[in-house]
Amino acid sequence: MCYGHNQSLSRSSLRRRSYDGDNDDTVVDDLRERLAETEARLRRARAREAELSRRLEQMKRFVSVMEIMETFLERRFQEQRDRIARLFSPVSTK
Repeated sequence: MCYGHNQSLSRSSLRRRSYDGDNDDTVVDDLRERLAETEARLRRARAREAELSRRLEQMKRFVSVMEIMETFLERRFQEQRDRIARLFSPVSTK
């Protein structure tokens, strides 16, 4: 997922025009526009990174909870198995 990366490259290549040496305002305006586009892409990338980081933290918490549940259920299973084994074991007559 390159969120507009190829699009910006095509716009950059289309924007390359020959500037006459006397038209500095056009060059400055073009650079300002390109800077604004770059800053906008950077903001979007940072927002995406923040969202992915948030989702990663949620997944880590979920996995942690699942591991706790797995440990609990394994312990309960072992306790049930031990209880059944005791019920079916022969009673010693000492």
